[in-house]
Amino acid sequence: MKSEQQYIDLYEQARQTIFDHAPETMNACRDQAFADFKRVGLPSRSVERYKYTDLQQLFAPDYGLNLNRLPIPVEPYKAFRCDVPNLSTALFFVVNDSIHTPQDGGTAAHRHLPEGMIVDSLSRHQELASRYYARLASTADDGVTALNTMLAQDALLIYVPRHVQVAHTVQVLNILRSDVDLMVNRRVLIVVEEGASAKLLFCDHAADDRSFLTTQVIEAFVAEGAHLDLYCLEETHARNTRVSNLYIEQQANSHVSHNVVTLHNGVTRNRMDLRLAGEGASCSCNGCVIADKEQHVDNNTLIEHLVPHCTSSELYKYVLDDKAVGAFAGRVMVAEGAQQTSSEMRNQNLCATRQARMFTQPMLEIYADDVKCSHGSTVGQLNDAALFYMQQRGISRAEARTLLQQAFIGEVIDSIELPPLRDRLRYLVEKRFRGELSKCEGCKLCK
Repeated sequence: MKSEQQYIDLYEQARQTIFDHAPETMNACRDQAFADFKRVGLPSRSVERYKYTDLQQLFAPDYGLNLNRLPIPVEPYKAFRCDVPNLSTALFFVVNDSIHTPQDGGTAAHRHLPEGMIVDSLSRHQELASRYYARLASTADDGVTALNTMLAQDALLIYVPRHVQVAHTVQVLNILRSDVDLMVNRRVLIVVEEGASAKLLFCDHAADDRSFLTTQVIEAFVAEGAHLDLYCLEETHARNTRVSNLYIEQQANSHVSHNVVTLHNGVTRNRMDLRLAGEGASCSCNGCVIADKEQHVDNNTLIEHLVPHCTSSELYKYVLDDKAVGAFAGRVMVAEGAQQTSSEMRNQNLCATRQARMFTQPMLEIYADDVKCSHGSTVGQLNDAALFYMQQRGISRAEARTLLQQAFIGEVIDSIELPPLRDRLRYLVEKRFRGELSKCEGCKLCK
């Protein structure tokens, strides 16, 4: 029996329970998502965009789900202090797939937000959310998005009104918490209106040593002249499986900076679909992966240049140790008539052992004739000459390896525009290469 059958049976048996504990905006497209899931199923490795990760195997175990929305016994504002030092943030928590409401109603976090900005459960802002929800994340051709849409019961809404400049970084801590193996279906809707700007930092952590399966769908609408900086940091554990689909649409003269950093995980599969739909739009997409043991990280990106005079750049770097497996497949599509397009894609990878494996597939698909596009990838090992040179000057081989790996990954970290976050990531990367899983100071959950 294929892996998707258990989810089909689950939905048919628990449909009313799911509807009863979810807002109408999400319920409105749920049955269509279910029909699409039954039709397309979970993607197999024969599907081009999923060839490097076996989702059928990942979704086969029988995970529990919290369909009745039972409260989780944790007060993260007291137990979990993961603010980046010197970075003043508006701090919010998502526990599993529920937006956490603190005892003070969230006033401590909301006082950092400008008037009119919303960081809240979608269920409390359905009229606004209904104009955007499930508009980018199509369920017709992707089984993971269909599965998430048919099972997700809550969503985090981040809304920035016209011309509002958000001074504080909005930090969202996604905490996995359970006494049993658990499936989590997380949903995020981001709307940045005309001329507005915001910086968002999403951090994924696992508070319990259980097996977690997380599906995540993020939709981001970036209007004309708007700016969005989106940072995603994963520090979970080896029993965590994370499948995330990010959909972004940009209008004229908008800019998006997307940075995804995987420091520790089990199996991670990130998909990003970005549409440049307005002239003068630009994006910068960077990725950093550090994996060892038998960890698996697969990043799959698609950037569509649909109109003229748009710019995109991509840089993904991997450092793989032990028997870790990495994959990067990036495609840039330049539509007919999208003249004066400028696009650059680079994927550079370092395999620290002979057992580590890296799969890389950069692609260009161009239907316009006045463009400037380039792509390239490299896979290599540590430079023996550099290691020998450093050892000759009294540096141990282990320390030399660490320094070279840090220097290799540093180009991605240096591209982060928030100095406190950049400094914090340098510290975490160094600890990671030295075999230490750094914990946030004062945190009672990450023991």
